[in-house]
Amino acid sequence: MMILGTTIKDIAKLAGVSPATVSRVLSGQTDFYSEKTAKKVQQAVKKLGYRKNTNAVELVTQKSHVLAVIISTIQTNAADQIINGIQETAIKNNLDVIILYAGEKNADLQKKALKTVIERSVMGILLVAIDLNLQNEALLKSAKIPFLFLSIGFLENRFPFISSDDFKVGQEATQYLINKGHTKIGFAAANSESNIGQLRLAGYWKALSQHHIKPKLDWAYDGEYTYEDGIQAMNYYHQHTDLTAAVASSDLAAIGMLNQAKSLGIRIPEDFAVISIDGTFLCTIMRPQITSVTQVFREMGVKGVETLVKQTSKPFKSLYTPIKITERESS
Repeated sequence: MMILGTTIKDIAKLAGVSPATVSRVLSGQTDFYSEKTAKKVQQAVKKLGYRKNTNAVELVTQKSHVLAVIISTIQTNAADQIINGIQETAIKNNLDVIILYAGEKNADLQKKALKTVIERSVMGILLVAIDLNLQNEALLKSAKIPFLFLSIGFLENRFPFISSDDFKVGQEATQYLINKGHTKIGFAAANSESNIGQLRLAGYWKALSQHHIKPKLDWAYDGEYTYEDGIQAMNYYHQHTDLTAAVASSDLAAIGMLNQAKSLGIRIPEDFAVISIDGTFLCTIMRPQITSVTQVFREMGVKGVETLVKQTSKPFKSLYTPIKITERESS
């Protein structure tokens, strides 16, 4: 006999599991629970006579007012602005926000963060500067929860995203230095194996080739966008190259380069010019102030939440946010 008004919560209470787990059992998502749990849920469904009248995704998302944010622990301060945009917009839409950290290039931490979110009832997932491996990409897609990547773009519509055009970022930063008369230009502290790093480096190579500049392999110095990477890059350039300028992969990397340049007796920008990628407040508190490719990180967070709130049955459309060159004293 069916009990009128039976809900997912009723089944969860009888089975001793969460409503999200019930929904996943009913939708056949076998990666997130044991056979014992599935059996308890099915027994509760049978006892209560429950009949599903909507799909599992709706059961999870329609009543949820929780937005999940998964963020890497990459050492830049750009994420703070994205989180601020997310929080402000979430409050306006009566949403609660949970934030999980997934390390940097750590597949195990990524998986743990994803499973933590998937096991909860959330209305959507925002992934900030996260470059997932193939297994975790599959896990994310299998959850059937709306998701959107922020501050990282993908080619060929692989995933929906809101981000700066990283190819254009690298290209315009390099073009700016070329316009200043530089022909020996480095690219410092970017991870050449990451999606973001590859796109920015491709833009850098493109700008050089457009002006028939043939770069040497040691012009691009690898790193993880950190302050320490900036220091190491400047040391390397000073010892092994005759570069006159460089694109720094982040504001922190640029600060590392400028501080180390001072220690080495290199004048900025007379002996060596630097343009940074990000354009956060750090650029203005340094002396000299740092020229930057400025991104609108807060807008990424705002638009990310707005997109999830307005979600429809149609796939999300990816969006490139604007960038601009902000000229200061380091170039």
